[in-house]
Parts: sequence; C-alpha cells; structure tokens
Amino acid sequence: MTIQGKVVAITGASSGIGEATARHLASEGAAVVLGARRTERLDRLVGEIEAAGGEAAALRVDVTDPGDLQALVAGAVERFGRLDVLVGNAGVSRIGPVADLDVEGWSAMVDVNVKGILHGIAAALPVFRRQGTGHLVTVVSTSGLKIVPTQAVYAGTKNAVRTLMEGLRQESTDGVLRTTSISPGYVRTELIDNAVDDPAVREQARRNMADLGIDPLAVARAIAFAIDQPDDVEIGDLTIRPSRQG
Repeated sequence: MTIQGKVVAITGASSGIGEATARHLASEGAAVVLGARRTERLDRLVGEIEAAGGEAAALRVDVTDPGDLQALVAGAVERFGRLDVLVGNAGVSRIGPVADLDVEGWSAMVDVNVKGILHGIAAALPVFRRQGTGHLVTVVSTSGLKIVPTQAVYAGTKNAVRTLMEGLRQESTDGVLRTTSISPGYVRTELIDNAVDDPAVREQARRNMADLGIDPLAVARAIAFAIDQPDDVEIGDLTIRPSRQG
C-alpha cells in the first residue's frame, strides 16, 4: 500500500502545513481525517476535498485534551475501518528571551508541542499494534537544529519531540511502527501571528516570513514522501528549508 488507499489523520489541519498536507494526500488517493479547533475551516476544507473527488472527514480537536485525540483516532477507524498514519502537526510558538519570563507562553508550548504529540501517540499506538502496522509523522522544526536567541523554549519543545520519536523508534524495531520527524525551516504559515506580542516586531517577522518562507505544499510533499515508502523502509528524519535560509 502506498499513499493511495491509506487513512491519514492530521492535527492542526485547518491551515498552513496541516491544510496543505490534507489537500495533497487526498489528491494522491488517501482518505484524510482532519483535526483542529477551528471547525468552520475544517468543514470548508472537507467540502473542497470531496468536491475534488477525495475522501475526508473532520473533528474538532484540541491536542491538549487526550480525549480529543482518542476521538480523532476512533473517528478514523469508525469511518474508514483503520488508521495508517497520524501526522502530528499542531504547534504553537512564543518568541522572546527567556528573561522575559513568559511562563504562560512556555506552558502553552509544552502543552501543545510536547504533550499534544504524546496524546496522539497514546491514542494511535494501540490501534497500530492491533493492526500490525502504523506510522507516526511529527512536524518538528529547524529551530531545534540551529538554536538562536528568543527561541530557546520553543526549540526545547521541538527537541523534546525529536528525542521522543527517536526513543520510540528504538523501542519499535519489530516492523509494526514507523516514525518520522519532519523539520521545516521558514514556511509561509500563520505560526508567527501569535508568537510575538510587540506589533512592530510581529509585522517585521511576517514580512521576513513572506519574503523567505517556502510554500506549505513543499512540506506536504516531504510528508507524502515519507508515507509513500514501502513498509520496511523508514524515513527517520527529514529537514526541509528555503534554499536561502542561513
């Protein structure tokens, strides 16, 4: 089984990388089950995918709630009979020096970026074990590869997930589970919109993102590449960034 016929659940699917991944995988013949908090966007996306001949369903998902991830996985199995891939894409960023002591922002990043992935694993892994096959794809970040000022905590959450996925990979060498970490650089998404409090700094960051960022479809294609491999082939880590990114 390649992409065609696979059932793929995606968190953070209402915009950016998640939306692009949903559209791309559906166009390749996957059935996609979309999770995000903005249900009006999800419903519109499902309608557009179905109008183009694809298969899609959507549920409201807040990844900080373990029950929402359980419902997403159960919904996929109920609607399509199985779940082949869970793409953990939901994420938040708060940019600023550690000395700003943005404790609320730190907690939000840990809750979404780290616990959200753990909640997805807890929901999907038992299903994968019962099926005898499954694939966890997580969207990490190049921020965890090149540490820069103002992104220390964000990078820390992303590196925590990278470590988690590698540990899970080593615990899962029986051929049932595949794990993939995708590390995008600058991508034209809404991630920056709530990452900075200062309006001037936020606007400058948006301009930089618009100038340098790559299309989310590029990341969607990378995710599709990892999913499309034979079951005995695992793409562990994949970095994708603008060719002009330093």
